[in-house]
Amino acid sequence: MDMEQVRQAYASVAELYIGLFGTSQQVHADDLAFIGRHLAGRPGTVLDLGCGPGHITDYLRSLGVNATGIDMVPEFIAHAQAAHPSGSYQLGSMENLAVANHSIAGILAWGSLIHLPPQDLDGMLAEFRRVMAPAGTLVLGLFVGDEVAAFDHKVVTAYRWPVDEFSERLARAGFTEVERLQRPSEGTRRPHAAIAAIATEG
Repeated sequence: MDMEQVRQAYASVAELYIGLFGTSQQVHADDLAFIGRHLAGRPGTVLDLGCGPGHITDYLRSLGVNATGIDMVPEFIAHAQAAHPSGSYQLGSMENLAVANHSIAGILAWGSLIHLPPQDLDGMLAEFRRVMAPAGTLVLGLFVGDEVAAFDHKVVTAYRWPVDEFSERLARAGFTEVERLQRPSEGTRRPHAAIAAIATEG
């Protein structure tokens, strides 16, 4: 599994995905509150990595956040630009962010790391840490399980993580967890967690 396969998989179902998940009203209220609590009011740029249809980027901007959405699926970026014409959206990859070291106030990676093979996580978190300003905030959402394991996501293979183990990976990359939110499975929704972490000095 590589990111090009993930891009192609999402491009093939982009219209359906936008219809199912493309507005902030389709995001759990607790998740929106968590995201807003940790990323609103921050001076500087916040990147919404893997922004998809751009709905959470738009939500952040409604809170006064200088948010830019980045996604590798052209169909998502085209929709985001059309649906939210006052917003800022760019086609790009989170693997190699075209921004200077320590220049970003916050990063949202909401479900954006679920398709990343476990062996690639540390490298991705290191890239996040590279661009993060001192005391910058990282907020992410992930699927939860008792062990790191692949599962058949409806779009393409995804991975679930024990939350404590994911938090340890964050610490190794230079982030300190400050809050987590966990939600058990509900109907067809899998167990889910959100983590907010601060970039530590050094």
